[in-house]
Amino acid sequence: MKKIFFIFVILCFASFVKADEIRKSGFLSGEWNLNKEKKISDPKNKILIIWNHGQEDHDSPAKSCVWKNNIRNVASLSGKKVKNKEILVYLLCTDHLAGDDWKRLWKKKFDPPYKGLTKLDKRVNANLDLIDEFVKMGVPNKQIILSGQSCGGWLTMMLMAKYPEKVAGGITTMSACYGELSRKYKVKKVGVEKALENFKKKRPGPAELRKKQIDEIKKSKNLPVLAFTHPKDPYDGLLSDWVEEVPGVKRIIVSEDSKINGKACKRKGINSGSRWSEAPKNAHTISISECFQYYNPTILEYIASRIK
Repeated sequence: MKKIFFIFVILCFASFVKADEIRKSGFLSGEWNLNKEKKISDPKNKILIIWNHGQEDHDSPAKSCVWKNNIRNVASLSGKKVKNKEILVYLLCTDHLAGDDWKRLWKKKFDPPYKGLTKLDKRVNANLDLIDEFVKMGVPNKQIILSGQSCGGWLTMMLMAKYPEKVAGGITTMSACYGELSRKYKVKKVGVEKALENFKKKRPGPAELRKKQIDEIKKSKNLPVLAFTHPKDPYDGLLSDWVEEVPGVKRIIVSEDSKINGKACKRKGINSGSRWSEAPKNAHTISISECFQYYNPTILEYIASRIK
């Protein structure tokens, strides 16, 4: 009897906490409101931002999407007007997807090549399908902005490099998708080349994929992306310089510490119905902290430059 009661309590608690996690795609507004109805009125006078979240597990399937605190900044752009056109923000949940070869990829003795499509490739395809769906509704391709955080930013560049005509531009924050490379491989101490060499020795599969994807992105003749990075991001922080080698990319280094414009950052969210506020755990999450809204005017100016 005690065992049954314990299981019941655990299930109830898990359900209660998970109530603050977003697991469905939809239009964002306010702080973290989600409208799952996929309808757009007056589509020719709308600017659509498609926002892509990070990934719970690289290349493997996950039963998650995003927590409410993560989407406050991008949701704050909803309803703003640029060139008399209203911005809509759409959250695309794709963490349930899995790469075809995910069970082998992170093994130390990975035997290349990767077999089939990666999770990132499938997320790119999901974005392409969504873009086509919105275009059929009447939203012009030149009024669609692709965006994303972490792995979502990485796939944004992948898609735009391969399909430049699909969207007007892209906005990426802390683009990375291969773990805490900057921290784990001590880039600051040993340098970029040595760190990537060590990464390749320990994880040949992911290292090969990362390089291949970067090489494909670099082939772009013009990649109109607004890219936000931070040198203390434990993921690709000190490995982000390569984005400046891509024609069209405008890189903004957010700061050198946990402050933006001299103000300390705070992440704000809601768990189990109660609001909370805390300092970002590391620089990777500074772009989902409230202080990042300091860059909203810069983002809106960028969008205006891409919308005809």
